[in-house]
Amino acid sequence: MVMKKGTAFGAHLGVARMPMTVNVLEDRQAEADNSFGPFCPRWRLDCLNRAKQVVNATRPDIDTSPVHVYGLIGRIQMQCTAFIEEVLEPFGLTSGTFDVLTALRRAGSPYCLSPKQIAQSLLLSGAGLTSRLHKLEAQNFLARLPEPDDRRTLRVQLTAAGEVVINEAIPRVFEAQRSRLLPLGGDGQRRLVQELARFAEVIDSWPSVPAQPQK
Repeated sequence: MVMKKGTAFGAHLGVARMPMTVNVLEDRQAEADNSFGPFCPRWRLDCLNRAKQVVNATRPDIDTSPVHVYGLIGRIQMQCTAFIEEVLEPFGLTSGTFDVLTALRRAGSPYCLSPKQIAQSLLLSGAGLTSRLHKLEAQNFLARLPEPDDRRTLRVQLTAAGEVVINEAIPRVFEAQRSRLLPLGGDGQRRLVQELARFAEVIDSWPSVPAQPQK
């Protein structure tokens, strides 16, 4: 799970197009590689501090106080996605196809849902779901069958092979997630959940930005 140089944090900080920032981040990546590793917590915070300093120097009118929170959230999200993809690769799954199979598995026997129900549970568009269904059907992990009462519509059902693979993959994913939380300890995990829940409530309740009228 090695990130490409020059991409860390830039997109999340809104400074990806600033050459000076990219150069600084590349320098810090190189220093990290040669000292305490690219995924050391010190490196992550130091990199964010540097990016913050660069923005402060070039745009002193901008309040850069959110950099640490959003930068770390973005970094954690990228790393979690990467290690989960690694866990799923031996099963022939991606995080996207894994989500579809887990939605069917949660439905209970006979592990069957309509495409609309799956899309709603995963917050996907119809087009986004269709590509995942095509891939899983080609792998014989699910089947699309006509509804008995209305043959114009389809239902999606886990196959025997799909049930086997998802039953094996789910505990592997949870174990990978759990092992990375262990260093925080029980109290640390509870505090993290509380603070993340508070922040999620703020984000969820924040009023949406009204659409700008077209000129």
